[in-house]
Amino acid sequence: MARVSPLMIAPPLLFAALAALFFFGMARDNPNELPSALTGRQAPALAVAPLGDLPGIDPAILTDGEIKLVNFWASWCAPCRVEHPTLMQLKAEGLAIYGVNYKDKPANGLGFLAELGDPYRAVGQDSSGRVGIDWGVYGVPETYLLDGSGKIITRIAGPLTQRELEGRLRPKLRALREAAPGS
Repeated sequence: MARVSPLMIAPPLLFAALAALFFFGMARDNPNELPSALTGRQAPALAVAPLGDLPGIDPAILTDGEIKLVNFWASWCAPCRVEHPTLMQLKAEGLAIYGVNYKDKPANGLGFLAELGDPYRAVGQDSSGRVGIDWGVYGVPETYLLDGSGKIITRIAGPLTQRELEGRLRPKLRALREAAPGS
């Protein structure tokens, strides 16, 4: 009887391991998006400097009882321009949105908002990127949905497009509103 060499078994085992990795990796909701370790946890502090003379972010807003978005953006970010009309739409619908201008020059951030409109209830400046690191920001834009107690419900990495709004954000907003006392 012929003896099977370990070198003959290694390629099929390696192939099976890679196939399993690909299968389980593709089974995620959005295989292109990196998961956030903060989902389901209390949001980190939001201690940012004011952006010009726009209303600044009071860190107490995180736990004020109101559902809100925290949006990290920059003037140099092309996808931030893509998502801007969606943010303006949500502002018109009454959703509280707080903006964090990320690693940007204040004058450029102010110019961006002057040109496209200001969707934010309040906005702050994260020049060093330290707050973004605490929040787990990989790149801008990134948007976090928070419940009224300041818990992160979901993170949308990349532009908040109509597709993301209808497919991911609105269902989570509905669920939060339905679960709220008095609804």
